[in-house]
Amino acid sequence: MNHFLAKTDQDTYSIDQLEREHQTTWDGVTNAQAVRAIKEMRPGDHVFIYHSGGASAVVGMAVVRSEPTADPRDPKSAVVDLEFLSRIDPPVSLKEIKESKKFEDWALVRQSRLSTMAAPQKFVDWMRARYPHSKI
Repeated sequence: MNHFLAKTDQDTYSIDQLEREHQTTWDGVTNAQAVRAIKEMRPGDHVFIYHSGGASAVVGMAVVRSEPTADPRDPKSAVVDLEFLSRIDPPVSLKEIKESKKFEDWALVRQSRLSTMAAPQKFVDWMRARYPHSKI
């Protein structure tokens, strides 16, 4: 199983909405690097859901439920179906992630505008240590 991180502005699509709807198609990604990350996702992979803007933080987990396919509205993009898995409570802020000094080479820290990316195993391990009873 691989792990990814997907950013969303909470005013556009929040963890609350994903939890309510239980499943969504993750679409609207246009950056080529972010699209490549979506194309690498496979059913069963886990995705950290990150709220950008305001209090930027990892707020929840989702699981990939479909193979990536071409976005019907943009053939240069790709989509996957995500299913709500859990909340991260309390959320882990970008400030905490940066202050840990463990992830300075990760795109989340280096490329603040990138919306979807692979999550390094050392981040997964760090999160599992912080939340030992969660579905990470």
